[in-house]
Amino acid sequence: MSLNLEEINKELQGKSPEEIISWAITVGVNPVITTNFRPYEVAILNAVTKVKKDIKVIWCDTGYNTVQTYKHAEEIIQKLKLNVKLYTPKQTVAHRNVVLGVPSIEDPKHAIFTEQVKLEPFSRAMAEHKPDVWFTNLRKGQTAFRDSIDIVSKSKDGVLKVSPFYNWSDAQLDAYLEAQKLPNEFVYFDPTKVEGNRECGLHI
Repeated sequence: MSLNLEEINKELQGKSPEEIISWAITVGVNPVITTNFRPYEVAILNAVTKVKKDIKVIWCDTGYNTVQTYKHAEEIIQKLKLNVKLYTPKQTVAHRNVVLGVPSIEDPKHAIFTEQVKLEPFSRAMAEHKPDVWFTNLRKGQTAFRDSIDIVSKSKDGVLKVSPFYNWSDAQLDAYLEAQKLPNEFVYFDPTKVEGNRECGLHI
């Protein structure tokens, strides 16, 4: 889709997440939202499903989530009646622990690990669903890369990437979740990142 991103981002500055989502739904034909049920993900899941209840929710589960994250995911799936499309790595955690383990960031094998548990399932999901609009909860201040984009950007595959809460702070999201009576969960583990301010690889 051919859109002037600079003009669009100017127009969307100051708009509410609901207004941004409604705009994106009108320009897209096959929107999806991706989630990993990390902290604050429930905000975008709630906001997007309020506008489009049956939107496909792509969950790429690495297999390394905490017990708390899995319980939180189940609660949110039921509460918001999410249309979840689950994608997992082709190799089980038990098998990978024997042949590869969880390599440190400095280990050359870390790239193979990231490809197996995150990038390949994500690529498979996007290839199967072929979205033209992709809702994600990227926010300014999370990583240097995320500071360089805006509310609306394009993925390397040309998919329109929409981040309705891009300019929101944690405090604003806390207030939103409280107002919406939504739970949050902070006990979360991403085996491909380790450091909280490290880019996960899906968005670059």
